[in-house]
Amino acid sequence: MANNEQRRVYEEAVTWLRDHGFDILEAPGTANRVFVKKYNASAAIEKEDDGYVRVFARPGYLIGGEIARLVDKGYQKFLKTTKTEIPATADHLKALHDFSEELKEATGAPSLYNESLGTVSDRYQYDRVEGREAPADPAKPRPWQVKDTGETNKKKRA
Repeated sequence: MANNEQRRVYEEAVTWLRDHGFDILEAPGTANRVFVKKYNASAAIEKEDDGYVRVFARPGYLIGGEIARLVDKGYQKFLKTTKTEIPATADHLKALHDFSEELKEATGAPSLYNESLGTVSDRYQYDRVEGREAPADPAKPRPWQVKDTGETNKKKRA
């Protein structure tokens, strides 16, 4: 399979991002690392030793100045920060998806088919599966743990 994407060097990527409306903020205390922002989503990129760009902090939606991670709980996607967790709306997901696709184009990273179809979560946590084997009342055994004496299936005759 041919790959039409070309990795970009750090300076080219930063120039591309500026030209396409991204806000760029230099990371304090570090050289060659910037935070990029657009659509209220953000990520951090840095210059590798070979001069190419590397995504340092994965894309996430900004909530209270913090990059939120997308968590899929099966029935709903959530945006989670260290302080809060909110349900992700269609607008959140569209902004995050558009931001991620443009960032890939800027850095020359491959755009994968499954990721191009929709937003991919950082974490999948299906809470409805956790602990389902444990009974609600630990003192009461589960039906399959009760020893069958054979009396329950026999019909009583009068």
